[in-house]
Amino acid sequence: MNMTTATAIPALQARAVYKNYGEIKVLKDVSLDVVAGTTHAVIGPNGAGKTTLFKVLSGEVFANAGAVHLEGRDVSRVPGHARVRQGIGRTFQVARVFAEDDVMANMAIAIESRNAGRDRRFWRSFKVPLDSGVQDEAVEILATVGLAHRVREQAGVLAYGERKRLELAMTLALKPRMLLLDEPMAGMSPGDRQAAVELLKRIAQELNMSILLTEHDMSVVFALADHVTVLNYGEVIASGTPDEVKASPLVREVYLGH
Repeated sequence: MNMTTATAIPALQARAVYKNYGEIKVLKDVSLDVVAGTTHAVIGPNGAGKTTLFKVLSGEVFANAGAVHLEGRDVSRVPGHARVRQGIGRTFQVARVFAEDDVMANMAIAIESRNAGRDRRFWRSFKVPLDSGVQDEAVEILATVGLAHRVREQAGVLAYGERKRLELAMTLALKPRMLLLDEPMAGMSPGDRQAAVELLKRIAQELNMSILLTEHDMSVVFALADHVTVLNYGEVIASGTPDEVKASPLVREVYLGH
């Protein structure tokens, strides 16, 4: 049920999206709008289709039917690396960093891939003298996520929460306008989780970033989200403000448990 109607132009929009894997119907007529400058959460039980929806929105896979629009442009058949160039950044449930390289090298890979107009996934790790401008930008972004003091540390020795922050910094280096965060707090300690909430609040405000996230921790969702969409068995069963979603008897029955 659609409880509220967005009035601003969507930064990211899905319309009547279906995704099947063979005979398995994972997404069924899924629609949502992420209003520019807001944080939108997608929640639901395990197997609800959240990660598949993120794959469709980011261009990792294409929908069988329906449309995806980024800032009003139809990107339904645009591959993921091209969506990165058009303004989408994405993090993953398990942080994707170059563990064998130091933090600065990880950031340099992200910055150089942006400058070359290519997705960082196509780059191999490297050890070459870095342009001072790249180093300065890397340190500035690392300071935003609280990692400037770890710039010469090997990424693989960072604590898990720090690796997640490094992945976020690498994503921010691509200068996205639309940020997709798949389980950003997964595996974090309670302390790291609270710090990450405050970090995302600050990034959203200071960078005027539009954010779409999935998250199992409802305290995180209700602390961050302006709007919440609930999936169950691949279908949208509720969409509205956090208070509206919390008040939904159907959402309490199938997910919140009270």
